[in-house]
Amino acid sequence: AAPMKCIILVVEDNPVNMRLVRLILRTQGYTVCEAATGQEALNLLETERPGLILLDMQLPGMDGFTLAARLKGDSRTSAIPLVAVTALAMKGDAERVLAAGCDAYLPKPIDAKELIEVIEKCLAQAL
Repeated sequence: AAPMKCIILVVEDNPVNMRLVRLILRTQGYTVCEAATGQEALNLLETERPGLILLDMQLPGMDGFTLAARLKGDSRTSAIPLVAVTALAMKGDAERVLAAGCDAYLPKPIDAKELIEVIEKCLAQAL
C-alpha cells in the first residue's frame, strides 16, 4: 500500500499559482492546506502540522524571508521542511532563500515534475 501522504501547507498569494500547485499536489495524493499571507500561515500552524511548507517569497505584508526565519526560529515548526517557490530568479536569489532557512528552492513558473521531485526529496531527508 502507498504510504499516507502528508499535509502540505502552500503559502501563495496568487490564486492562479495556488490553483496550479493544489492540482499538482492533490494529483499526487497530498492533502493541501492553503494560506495567502505569512500571518495566515502562522495562524494555520497553531492547529495544523504540515509535513512540508511550500512558500512564495513575495507575499503581501510579511514576506517569505521573514516567515521562513520565524518558522526556523520556533522549536514547534523548525523541523518542517521549507521549499521556496518564487519568481525571484536573479543571481544570488537562491542563496538568499536558502540563507533565510529554506531547505530547497524552486523557480517559477512551476514545473510539476520538478515540484514533486523536490517535495519528495525534502520529505525523505526530514524522516
